[in-house]
Amino acid sequence: FGRGPIQLSWNYNYGQAGKALGAPLLSQPELVASDPALSFKTALWFWMTPQAPKPSCHDVMTGRYTPSAADSAAGRVPGFGLTVNIINGGIECNQPTPAAVTDRLGFYTRYAQILGTTTGSNLTCDRMQSY
Repeated sequence: FGRGPIQLSWNYNYGQAGKALGAPLLSQPELVASDPALSFKTALWFWMTPQAPKPSCHDVMTGRYTPSAADSAAGRVPGFGLTVNIINGGIECNQPTPAAVTDRLGFYTRYAQILGTTTGSNLTCDRMQSY
């Protein structure tokens, strides 16, 4: 199950994050819940690291991602909605927007207002095929 600020889940992610961070996360995933520094390191690792064919969330949100022809055909375009697709696409995308995504979008919109910036476009992934 998911642990950490960006909930790390699935053995694949624990294995890859553990390898990158030098921590035994595949055999001790509870470290993400019990070690605050490691918890945030896993969140930053997930946010910054592309996992082919997925780009990193960071690249999507900073304009460093250009959709491939396959991504464009699948409706995967830059914006907050694509970060949802990267993180949880198989559960939350290519369907009517679930309540969890609506809530997350509300938080994102609020923080963008507080920080005096815009949200950009393509905020949901309801019309995107998941990776």
